[in-house]
Amino acid sequence: MSSSYSSLFGRLRFGLARRLLYLWARSRRIGEGDDIGIDPQRPVIYVLPYRSLSDLIVADRECVRAGLPRPVRAPLPPLDERESYVFLSHERSWVGRPDPRAQSPRLGKVLDCALSDSADVQLVPVTVFWGQSPDSESSPLKLLFAWNWVGGRLRKFLAILLQGRKVRVHFGPQVPLHTLLEPGMDRQRAIRRVNRVLRVHFRQQRAAVVGPELVHRRTLLKGLLHAPLVREAITREASEKGIDESKAQAMASRYANEIASDFTYTIIRFLEVVLSWFWNKLYDGIRVNNIKPIQDIARGNEIIYVPCHRSHIDYLLLSYLLFRNSMTPPHIAAGINLNMPVIGGILRRGGAFFMRRSFKGNQLYTAVFNEYLHALFSRGFPVEYFIEGGRSRTGRMLSPKTGMLAITLRSFLRSSRRPIVFVPVYIGYERVLEGRTYLGELRGQAKKKESVFDIFRVLSALKLPFGQVAVNFGEPLALADFLDREQPGWRNQSMGPDYRPAWLNDTTNTLARELTSGISAAADVNPVNMVALVMLSTARLALDETSLARSLDHYKALLQAVPYSGGVTLPNISGQEMIEHVEAMQMIDRQSDALGEIMRLDEPQAVLMTYYRNNVLHLVALPALIACLFQNNPRMTREQIERLVMGIYPYLQNELFLRWKEEHLPEVIQQWIDSLIAQQLLREADGQIQRPDLSSPEFVMLSLLSRSIIQILERFYMVAALLLNFPNGSQTAEQLEARCTVMAQRLSILHGLNAPEFFDKTLFRQFIQRLTAEQVLSADAEGRLSYVAGLEDIAENTAKRVLSAEVRLSIRQVARSAEGSGKPASAA
Repeated sequence: MSSSYSSLFGRLRFGLARRLLYLWARSRRIGEGDDIGIDPQRPVIYVLPYRSLSDLIVADRECVRAGLPRPVRAPLPPLDERESYVFLSHERSWVGRPDPRAQSPRLGKVLDCALSDSADVQLVPVTVFWGQSPDSESSPLKLLFAWNWVGGRLRKFLAILLQGRKVRVHFGPQVPLHTLLEPGMDRQRAIRRVNRVLRVHFRQQRAAVVGPELVHRRTLLKGLLHAPLVREAITREASEKGIDESKAQAMASRYANEIASDFTYTIIRFLEVVLSWFWNKLYDGIRVNNIKPIQDIARGNEIIYVPCHRSHIDYLLLSYLLFRNSMTPPHIAAGINLNMPVIGGILRRGGAFFMRRSFKGNQLYTAVFNEYLHALFSRGFPVEYFIEGGRSRTGRMLSPKTGMLAITLRSFLRSSRRPIVFVPVYIGYERVLEGRTYLGELRGQAKKKESVFDIFRVLSALKLPFGQVAVNFGEPLALADFLDREQPGWRNQSMGPDYRPAWLNDTTNTLARELTSGISAAADVNPVNMVALVMLSTARLALDETSLARSLDHYKALLQAVPYSGGVTLPNISGQEMIEHVEAMQMIDRQSDALGEIMRLDEPQAVLMTYYRNNVLHLVALPALIACLFQNNPRMTREQIERLVMGIYPYLQNELFLRWKEEHLPEVIQQWIDSLIAQQLLREADGQIQRPDLSSPEFVMLSLLSRSIIQILERFYMVAALLLNFPNGSQTAEQLEARCTVMAQRLSILHGLNAPEFFDKTLFRQFIQRLTAEQVLSADAEGRLSYVAGLEDIAENTAKRVLSAEVRLSIRQVARSAEGSGKPASAA
C-alpha cells in the first residue's frame, strides 16, 4: 500500500474508490481554516493516525479543495518517496486483528533523511471524523456503531454507512520535523519522540471534537455516592438529623439523580436538526466571531464557557454552534426551574445538569453537587455556566454570582492536573425572544414562573422579524495563570479534598469581575444597539432622519477610532442603512411632514430600546463622560478632564464592568480626547480643550453623546444628596437603598423618563457597596452608615461639572422632601 497510488493503475484504482465513496459521503474541513502554515517550497508529509483507505481518500479530497499538496503525489526533494502520507499506526483487519508491522516504513525513511541530510520536512497531522459521537464506556452496541479510532474494516464500513454524510477533516498546523529532533539523536529515539508528539496531538484533537468517553449515568451516580467527601456528608447528615445512614444515603442518591445530566448523542443530533430549522426560521443569520482560538485551546484543556445570559435560548444556541463547528457540546448548569415535564428531560439529555437556586443550609446537597462538578472537570467534559446567575432583564451585565466559580476554583486546587481555561462569550440579539416579557417586567410586573406553555408563547412570536444574533468568543483566561498572578504561592500550599484557603473569597470575586469584564470586552454592536444609543439620548425620543444617520456614523467612527478591545465587532453598514434595518424590524417609526422625515419611538418601543442600549453602553461610557464635562463648561485643560474622569471612573467601572485598570486610564482618556477632536466634537486651542459653538451640529452630537450616561451620574448624585440630607450615621445601607429607589421613581415621573433601570434597586446597592469599598462610607456594628468629611464638596463640585442646575436642584428638593417626611425607608 505504500506505493500503490503512484502508478497508472494505482491512480485509476484510487480515483474509482474516491468516486464510489463520494456517491454517499460528504466531507468538510474544520479547525484552522485554509492557512495551516504550509510552505510550498518545502516537502510535506501528511500523517494519519491509523491505516485507512477511506480516511486517505477524504484527506486527499479536502487537500484538492483547499489547494494544498496532495498526499497521493510525491513530496518535494530531498525526499525520495512516491506519496506524501504516512499512517502512524499499524493496520487492523476486518475482524480487528493487528498487523505485525508496528511502524510505517515511510516514516522511518523520512526520519532517516531528516537525520542524515537535515531535510526541512513539514509534518501535517490529519484527523478524519466519521460523525461526532463520543465513545461510551459501557455500551458495546453504541461502541460498534459510533465512530472509533481503532476500528477494523467492518467497523469502518459501518461508520461510512451510518455517518458518511457527516465527515469532518481536521488539518493540524504543520510541525517542522527538525524541531522534534536533537543533534546526535539516534533513530529509535527519534521515532519514539515523533510518535509520542503525534499521538498526543491526535488524542487531544479527538477529545476537543468528540469529547471524552461518556460514562453511563448509573455508573457516575454510584461513583458520586462513594466519593469520600459525599460519604462524610452522608454520615454527618445522619448524625445531625438522627436518622439511619441508609436514609441519608437515599437522600444523597435523590440529590444526585436530580442534578446529573444524561448526555445522549442521539438527542444532540436531534436538537441539531430541530435547532437548524428554528434558527433559520427565527433569525436572518448567526454570526460567530473569534472561534478559532477556542478551537485551538480546546485540545488538552478543560474548557469552561461563561456566557452572558440574555435569553433562555442561550443554553441551546451555544451548544448548537459548538457542535456545528465540530467542538464538544458542554454540560450546562441550568436552574432547577427548567426541570419541567418533557422540556427538562430533553435538556438533561442535551447536557444540562440542574442546580437549586440556593445551597444554603443543605450540606449534603452541597457535597453531592460539588463532587458531581469535580467529576465533570476531572474527566475533561467542557462545562458552561452563567456567572450572572439569571437572565438580565435590563440588558446590562448583572453583578456576578460567585458560587459556581468558587466550586470550580476549589476543584482545581484539589486536583490541578487538567488545565482549566475560562472562555467568556458574548451573545447579542437584535431582538431578544423574551422581549415582551421583559417589557412587562421593566414596567413593574412580577416575574413569571417558567412553564411548559412558554413554548407556545414563543411560537406565537415567530411572526416578528428577529434580525441576526451574534456570538463572540472573548479572550480565554487560564485559571493557573490567573492564580499565579493573584496568589503566587498557591502551587506550594498543601491542599486536601476539602481545601478552602483564606484567600478563596477575595480571589473568587476578582476572578468573577475579570470574567464579567471579559464578556463585555467581546461585545457585538448591531444596528439596533446603535439606534437605541442615539434615540434614547434625544429629548423627545424623536430625530429627523438625516441627523439620526449622521449621528450613527459619528458613533461608529468613534468606536472605530478608539476600539474598546480587539474582540468588539461593529456593523459594517452606514448610518442610513442602520435606520432602514431597524425600521424593517418594526422597532422604530417614521413620521413625515413638509420638512422631511422624522424617526421616532413610541413609549413601549422606548422602554424596550433601553435593553438594547444597555447591551453596549459600556463601549461609549468614557467618551460620554468626557462629553458631560462640556455641557456646563466651555473649556477645560487636559489635566482637569483627566482628574475629573478618574474621580468618577471607579463608580462607572463598578456598574458597567469597564475593562481598563486605573493605571492605564490616563492614556485611554487622552486617546478619547484626541478622537473627539478628530470628529470635531471638541476643539483644542491655546492649551485648552473647548466645546463647539452651542448652535452647531457638533454640539448637538456632543450633547447626545453625553446623555448616554447622564442617568448614571444622576443616580450617583441622588445617593450623595440623601446621605447629606440625613444626619451622619443615621441610615443603614438598606434604608438608603430604599430611599434612593423611591426618589428615582419620583424623579422619573417628574422628568418623564422612560428608563425603568433608572430606579433599579440593584444599581443603587452596587453604588453604595462601591462607596464603602472606596472608604467614602463606613458602617458601624449596627449597620449605620457614616460618610467622610468633605463628601459635600466632592459631590457638589463634581455635580456642577456634569449635571445641569435644573437637575441638581430637583434632586436636592426631593432629597429634602424625603428627610422632612419623617417616614421610614420602607414607606417613603
